[in-house]
Amino acid sequence: MAPDTDPLHPPLPLVIALLGPTASGKTDLAIALAQALDLAVLNVDSRQVYRGMDVGTAKPTAAQRQAVRHELLDLREPDQPLNLHEYCNLASAAVAAEHGHAPASQPMALLAGGTGLYLKALTQGMTPPAVAPQPALRRQLEALGQTSCHQLLRQADPAAAARIAPADAVRTQRALEVIYGTGRPLSGQQRSAPPPWRVLELGLNPPDLATRIAQRTRGLYSGGLIEETEILLGRFGPALDLLRTIGYEEARRHLEGQLSRDEAIAITAQRTRQYAKRQRTWFRRQHQPIWLEGSDPQQLVQQALNAVAGVLG
Repeated sequence: MAPDTDPLHPPLPLVIALLGPTASGKTDLAIALAQALDLAVLNVDSRQVYRGMDVGTAKPTAAQRQAVRHELLDLREPDQPLNLHEYCNLASAAVAAEHGHAPASQPMALLAGGTGLYLKALTQGMTPPAVAPQPALRRQLEALGQTSCHQLLRQADPAAAARIAPADAVRTQRALEVIYGTGRPLSGQQRSAPPPWRVLELGLNPPDLATRIAQRTRGLYSGGLIEETEILLGRFGPALDLLRTIGYEEARRHLEGQLSRDEAIAITAQRTRQYAKRQRTWFRRQHQPIWLEGSDPQQLVQQALNAVAGVLG
């Protein structure tokens, strides 16, 4: 008798992971799925974990959060970085809680977001090293410049440097942080073990993504991005790392008189398109989702529900 039909070996709980590039429609589809399946939406966006960063991260609105329970949002203040290890611990606990709430016959949880590394860590069981952020070291690395930092990484951990783009300052600094914090290369500390779940990955990749990005970018600015950035600047100052995030950086430069509003919108849209391209590449290489087709919301929901039904049998 096969394990998935043997009462002595019940199937593992299911985790549905809804992924896709920014502005692809994940939030709306996740809410519809959560309502249909009586689930919460578990956030997998590395910026939506911070309080006060609502408009610029396109965080679910108050109305959306009232319609469906959302978890893993607003976990920290923006000046209190949350690293991958900490996020994975919190997210794994949230998944386990969701499985505990669901009927024993069909325990499920729903992940939704576009941060590829977070998704990979959860769905593929990565175990990142537990090294707390070191602000003083990061300031020193920033003063050195990204070119020098990546060269240091190539010398200390060639395997990690080969995986991290020379222009990726965040991941370069994190790799060096781990090396200096533990005395061992990051590449030798990253382990993986299958999580105790079945994973169903559903992907969104709409053909009109550039149009969606343009519309959402204008919506962010008309919805208060500049005002939100001004509040963050007032609370934390211009040195806050998260103000380098797409949208916030352009809004800051607008507030400082470096960019007109139209220029800020154009640059934000351009950077978002570039980011979406990187996300698409990541999802193609690192994940194997069932790609949902079309743009009609009801059809997307039905495709997703059919995929879930197919897994549950």
